Amino acid sequence: MSLHSNDTICALSTPPGIGGLAVVRVSGPEAISITDACFRGKRPLCQVASHTIHYGQFLRPDGTVADYVTAAVFRAPRSYTGEDVVEITCHGGVVMYRIILESLIARGARLAEPGEFTRRAFVNGRLDLVQVESVAEIIHSQTLAAQELALKQLGGSFTAWIRQIRDELRNVAALVELELDFAQEDVEFAERCELAERLDSIVADCRRFIRSYRGAQILRHGLRVGIIGFPNAGKSSLFNALLGRQRAIVSPLPGTTRDYIEEVLPVGRSLVRLFDTAGLRTSSDAIEVEGIALARSVIEQCHVLLIVNDVSISIEHSDRLAASLREEFPGVVQLLVHNKCDLLQTIPSPRTEGELFLSARTGEGIEQVVERLEKLIEESTAELEVALVNERHRESLLRVEAALSAAHRALAEGLPGECIALDLRTATQELSTLLGEQWTNDLLDRIFSQFCIGK
Repeated sequence: MSLHSNDTICALSTPPGIGGLAVVRVSGPEAISITDACFRGKRPLCQVASHTIHYGQFLRPDGTVADYVTAAVFRAPRSYTGEDVVEITCHGGVVMYRIILESLIARGARLAEPGEFTRRAFVNGRLDLVQVESVAEIIHSQTLAAQELALKQLGGSFTAWIRQIRDELRNVAALVELELDFAQEDVEFAERCELAERLDSIVADCRRFIRSYRGAQILRHGLRVGIIGFPNAGKSSLFNALLGRQRAIVSPLPGTTRDYIEEVLPVGRSLVRLFDTAGLRTSSDAIEVEGIALARSVIEQCHVLLIVNDVSISIEHSDRLAASLREEFPGVVQLLVHNKCDLLQTIPSPRTEGELFLSARTGEGIEQVVERLEKLIEESTAELEVALVNERHRESLLRVEAALSAAHRALAEGLPGECIALDLRTATQELSTLLGEQWTNDLLDRIFSQFCIGK
C-alpha cells in the first residue's frame, strides 16, 4: 500500500447485512467533487461548510435516483483521515450500499483497502501508532471493560507518558553527550545520582506497564478457566451448570470427555473462557490418553483451574492432584471445587479460602463460583488505568527497560559518558518507534492488516 496516495477512496464503514442504515465513507482530494457528481441536494456539497450534514438524492451513473440519503462533509485537515471526507448515510440492506459504491467508483474513486482510512489518519498526523492500534482494539473489543481500556489509549493517556519519558531521556542524553566536549575540564552537566534515581523510577514505570499486559489480555480475551479433575468428578456437569445449558455430554461412565470443549461465559463486565477437559488418570485407551494430553496443554494456557473433587468420596480425594498441578503449573490460580454436595447429609467446613462446595446437579453453589471468578478478574485488572493492550507494546517496553537498565549499570560502574548516552539514545529511539515516529512499511502493513475494510 502506498503511504502517500492521491487516490480518493470509498468503502462501507458499517457492517454489511440487513439493518436500518448503512454508512459509506469517501476520503481523498476529490471526495467532495466525486460525491457531488452523485448527489442532488439544495446546494452542491462543494459550497457547504465543513462539519455539516445535507439531505438529498443519490443518483446512479445513468442519472436515475438510487436512494434518499444524507451526506456529512468534513473538510481537510479537520477530519478523521486529515483529508476531505464525505460520509453518506443510506438505507441499509445488502443492495443499496453496493449501488452507492459502484456509482462513486464509476466517477473516479476506488475501493479502500483494509485499514486504509486509519492509515491515512496516521500518515497525516491525526493519530499516532499507539492510537491507531487502539482503534483496532475498540473495533474488536468483546467486553465493555476491554472497550473502555482501548478508549483510554485512544484518548492519548499512554501516548502522553511515552512522549514525556522520551523527551526527558533525550534531554539527559544530550547533556551527557555535551560533557564529552568538555572531557578535559571534568564537567558534569547531568548529576549522576539524580540520573540514577530517575532511571530507577522510569524502569519501575516500564515494569508496571509490562505487568499490566496480563490483566489487559484478560479484559480483551477473557479469563481462561480450566475445569480439571478425576473422571466422574462432575466436570462436565459443572461446565453445563455454569453455562446454564446442556453443552457437554454427561454420563456415569468414566472417560466420556475425550477432547476439550470451550465456551464463553459473560461475567460482570468481562468474559470467562471455560474449558471442559478429559478426566486426569492413567489410561490404556489411546483416544483417552490423547484427550488427557490435550487437557494438560489447556492447563498451560489457563489463568485459573477449577479442580473438581467428588466430595461424596472424601474431601481429601483430590488433594494430591491439586498439589501436583500446583507444583507443575505454579503460576495458575487454583480453586478446589467440592462437587456432589447433594449426596452428603452435612457439608464439611472449608479448609482454605480457595475451596467451594456445590452441587452441579441441583445448581446449589454455582453462583458462588461465578462470584469468585468475577473477583479474580477484578483483582487481576484492578490497576489498569493505562495498560499495554497488545504484544508490540509489550515487546517495545521490554527493549526500553533493557536499555535503561544497561544505562543504570553503566552509571553504577562509572563507565564513560558515551556508554550511558548510547543506552539512553537506544531507549528514546525505541519509544519513538512505539509511537510511530520511526517506522517501516512492514510494521505498518502488519498493524493495518488487522483492520477491516471501511476503517
